[in-house]
Amino acid sequence: MKKTLARWLDSDVGYSFRTSPVAMAAALIALVCVFCAVFAGWVSPHNPFDLATLELGDARLPPAWSAEGSSKYLLGTDDQGRDILSAVIYGARISLIVGLVSVVLSVAVGVVLGLLAGFFGGWLDSFLMRVCDVMLSFPPILVALLIAGVGRALFPGAHESLAFGVLIISISLTGWVQYARTVRGSTLVERNKEYVQAARVTGVAPLRIMLRHVLPNVLGPVTVLATIQVATAIITEATLSFLGVGVPPTSPSLGTLISIGNQYLFSGEWWITVFPGLMLVLIALSVNLLGDWLRDALNPRLR
Repeated sequence: MKKTLARWLDSDVGYSFRTSPVAMAAALIALVCVFCAVFAGWVSPHNPFDLATLELGDARLPPAWSAEGSSKYLLGTDDQGRDILSAVIYGARISLIVGLVSVVLSVAVGVVLGLLAGFFGGWLDSFLMRVCDVMLSFPPILVALLIAGVGRALFPGAHESLAFGVLIISISLTGWVQYARTVRGSTLVERNKEYVQAARVTGVAPLRIMLRHVLPNVLGPVTVLATIQVATAIITEATLSFLGVGVPPTSPSLGTLISIGNQYLFSGEWWITVFPGLMLVLIALSVNLLGDWLRDALNPRLR
């Protein structure tokens, strides 16, 4: 493990990372957010979703540094007496899970369709690209909102896992298009190169050529795009949850917490919505900065 890390740090990408203060700061922030989200049960001071521990008498307490605040709740409490800090940590875990899984699914679908379209061309390429054009003609958030709303209407009493599945699919179906177009363009370039032509002459099967020769050479742009799209997927999930068609209310994400706090924003309880919003901004900003650095590091022309 140490040797692998040392080799990576000595590589061009590792050197670019070590010499970029913005990338290092963004990686540190993202790492802290992911660590807190993954180990929420150990990091958070309270379990905000354990109804037995909620105290309605502690509802809407301001942050601890305020005159009316309590040291028991560092960032205050919401309308149900839940600790805001704990709720933000648990909510970030749900947002990260939905965002990462939806991006993985989008990458899988987009890479497969992009490889097929770029490698074989012809009517398959035309058909898939026209489907992409149709998908791009609709705002992604509108498509995700429609799918999530239809899913909730078809399964009104669905289990939480099914509700999460519908949400992930609704985000994924609006995100695969960019990967498909990116991979298709790179595949059109790679399929005419000499190493691919040599593999064809020697009788290598098309599937093996795509997986062993073409795919490794088109993953660079996909990696950069996927890194940036993680932040987009998290924001999309937060938007859907804010509108009431996202994750179930029993497992609120950052978007749900912001929606709840928005009801009390103009009555003076600003902390209920501000701190979940700051957490969402930190995650999205750090991931976007990492994506920008990775784009520059993998493209020598941009260094």
